[in-house]
Amino acid sequence: MASSSGTSSGSGSSPLAQNSGSEEDLQVLMDQRKRKRMISNRESARRSRMRKQKHLDDLVAQVAQLRKENQQILTSVTLTTEQYLRVESDNSVLRAQASELSHRLESLNEIIDSLNASNNGAFANTFNMEPNNGFFNPMNMGYLNHPIMASADLWP
Repeated sequence: MASSSGTSSGSGSSPLAQNSGSEEDLQVLMDQRKRKRMISNRESARRSRMRKQKHLDDLVAQVAQLRKENQQILTSVTLTTEQYLRVESDNSVLRAQASELSHRLESLNEIIDSLNASNNGAFANTFNMEPNNGFFNPMNMGYLNHPIMASADLWP
């Protein structure tokens, strides 16, 4: 019995030795898979960092473009505001001039009505009959050619 157990243990192909070899193979296989997974994870992380960097670069470029557009819009708004203020000022002057001319016209109409009333209509007939008299000759109306002065701050 001793010899048979000695021979069986000396053969080298015992189930314990085979089991231990399988464990080593399994460990090597697991190490290989672990290494492969680690390499794959590193590559995935590298791609992720590259995507993140590209996204950051795109955002920086977009910020630069938006700042440029914003500056152009601000310039346009400033120019438009200046033009609006000039036009508003011009309109105020024109309103003042229109008001002054309206008052002058009313005064002239009152003068004509007064002359017509005091002359019992003779002034109107004289005016119609003698268009070249000195008083109504357009060349002698220098007193009506006064410049109309108005300030932009007359009107709100």
